[in-house]
Amino acid sequence: MIYTVTLNPSIDYVVYPDEPIQLGQLNRISKHHKYPGGKGINVSRILSELAIESTALGFVGGFTGDFLKQQLQDRAVSTAFVEVEEDTRINVKIKGESETEINGAGPHITPEKQAELVSKFRQLKQGDIVVLAGSKPSGLPGDFYQQLIRLITEKGASFIIDTTGDELMQSLEHQPFLIKPNRDELEELYETVIDSKEAVVQYGRDLLNKGARHVIVSMGKDGAMLFTHEGIYHGSAKPGRLVNSVGAGDSMVAGFTGTFEQTKDIKEAFRYSLACGSATAFSEDLAVKEDIEKVLQTITIKQWEE
Repeated sequence: MIYTVTLNPSIDYVVYPDEPIQLGQLNRISKHHKYPGGKGINVSRILSELAIESTALGFVGGFTGDFLKQQLQDRAVSTAFVEVEEDTRINVKIKGESETEINGAGPHITPEKQAELVSKFRQLKQGDIVVLAGSKPSGLPGDFYQQLIRLITEKGASFIIDTTGDELMQSLEHQPFLIKPNRDELEELYETVIDSKEAVVQYGRDLLNKGARHVIVSMGKDGAMLFTHEGIYHGSAKPGRLVNSVGAGDSMVAGFTGTFEQTKDIKEAFRYSLACGSATAFSEDLAVKEDIEKVLQTITIKQWEE
């Protein structure tokens, strides 16, 4: 079973203004959408499009939490959230001449609610995969992800972590099944400028050597690179019009995780990862199955040669 963990989910309220936003003025929008948001939730939504079962975990509360749960139920995503008193946050995404985001802080999580979520991890078993993704709401200790990782590994399950900075680096000693930084995040991790695929290879290999079992580095229009202990691969999709950068990385995680669980074929998992990420980038919301299958036919993968 695949479990996704979104500690600070949201309702993503996406608005399309008629004119460029003017601060201090009345602004009108021509259309809007409301989506269940959060990195782990995005993974579960894409897995559902691929007809792969998962269970979404995390904290939800209030009327926004109810909306989020109903939206996921409508999309055939199973949930086992912990209910909290404060409302799930709302994130505003303004799709104007450039993309602007205004993100809420999220609810405060009490120690009692933390313990309730932790208790769910004691039911994990060998072969399960847990996707840990995104930011933490207030009230959670700084090492909360590390606490969950220790529980996951004690149960013989695998984990994927999609976060940045110290939390990502600290997870490597526990041998995550997959990490997926993008090029900007890789630069931040190593405090450097990465201006070539050769530089990506250098730092991707270092993440493997530090403990990651698989590493995917996404590079926007330049595709992505997969690092494994057996080889390094570069892959890309046929170029398309970038519509939505939100959720593309989460879609890549979903495509890789779900396909590998079903096939145990690394290259096929990478192929679906590229297709899911690109299809989302070419869509207003997360990709649907039909779009993923179309993009899948355009994917090319080559083994990296020095």
